[in-house]
Amino acid sequence: MFELTESEISRRLTAAPPLIAVEDYSAGGIPAALRPAAVLIPFLRVSHQWHILFTRRTENVADHKGQVAFPGGRVDPGDTSPEYTALREAEEEIGINPADVRILGRLPVLSTVTNYCITPVVGVIPWPYPIRLAAIEVCKTFLIPLAWLVDPTHHETRPRVLTGTAIHIPVIYFLPYDGELLWGVSAQITVNLLMALLLL
Repeated sequence: MFELTESEISRRLTAAPPLIAVEDYSAGGIPAALRPAAVLIPFLRVSHQWHILFTRRTENVADHKGQVAFPGGRVDPGDTSPEYTALREAEEEIGINPADVRILGRLPVLSTVTNYCITPVVGVIPWPYPIRLAAIEVCKTFLIPLAWLVDPTHHETRPRVLTGTAIHIPVIYFLPYDGELLWGVSAQITVNLLMALLLL
């Protein structure tokens, strides 16, 4: 099942039913107005196997300090699409030339407790690739094999209390991989991706 071609990944993303991805926290005191953002989910091949590239954010960023993430950020005035935003941010954060990315599709939008509405964009990048980190935002990049991510024993859902509230929300945590902990929004996006690809 991991021998998916790019065309099959694209087909499955297009054919996938809408996921229940947007959660409304406004009743619990979270502002309903969400800021649009987009992230790039970079697929790549290592030894003929699919991997996904993740970043770890620095402690200098405004949101999600030190967390594992996908390259991406908020929509700027003048951005023409979620794909444009995701590619622009990926170039700014890790030096991926937009011309080197083959876009395969999108996932449904996902709201966050930090008041973003994120559109995940799936694309393939060549590998190896000369990654260049924006040192203020990103401290490292690393790869996780798709075969490891799809193992259902490698992640679980735990309740988490929203800061300053009594609201419990379900949060996905993966087991540590090579010392890196994938959890929260990026873990939810990853699980949504695997579901869309019919791998979970």
